[in-house]
Amino acid sequence: MFLQLNQYKKGDGKMNCLQIMAIRVEQRESTAIEVQKTLTEYGCAISVRLGLHNNVLDKCSPKGLLILQLCSELKVSKELEHKLNLIDGVKAKLVDLSE
Repeated sequence: MFLQLNQYKKGDGKMNCLQIMAIRVEQRESTAIEVQKTLTEYGCAISVRLGLHNNVLDKCSPKGLLILQLCSELKVSKELEHKLNLIDGVKAKLVDLSE
């Protein structure tokens, strides 16, 4: 992975492992299946996945936050961001730290 981080140059189509995506999910019960299906479709681009939600009175909160570290071409990451944003109640934001 260290070599991949150093080999990336913007716009050259190489792997970029300096990307973070934050995903806010508003209605986890109704969107979880579609979100999971989309993340599985792009599973090879996801290096790290962290899911956060608040427990309220021993029940899962209907809202959640996912943090991803992506290792892929920028084009693939932007595709994932777009597909997630098409899901009602989901907001995804990509941050490219290579720039």
